Amino acid sequence: MKELVCIICPRGCHLKISDNMNVSGNFCPRGAKYAIQELTDPKRTLTSTVKIDSKILRVCPVKSLYPIPKNKILEAMKFVNEIHLKAPIKIGEIVLKDLAGTGVPLVTTREIKE
Repeated sequence: MKELVCIICPRGCHLKISDNMNVSGNFCPRGAKYAIQELTDPKRTLTSTVKIDSKILRVCPVKSLYPIPKNKILEAMKFVNEIHLKAPIKIGEIVLKDLAGTGVPLVTTREIKE
């Protein structure tokens, strides 16, 4: 039996997941879905910064548009560390269309005008 704390909402339900994937302790269906997802295929949203040629900042914050498999995070960071942008940059601009073969785009999360 595995135990997790659900992070989907602020309630923080203490979930118990049996070997045959029966979930208990959740107050809503989202908790059960989260527990099964976390045990079978854990995913995370990647957040980082990339280098940028700008008069104001040296780095620009970026994130994966959707969560990517947890086991791809280190591989994805190798790609992120190689990116070098030039200002101006808009929020939501696609920096990389396919992050580490996941099919998930990497986007900027800040506007940098110069």
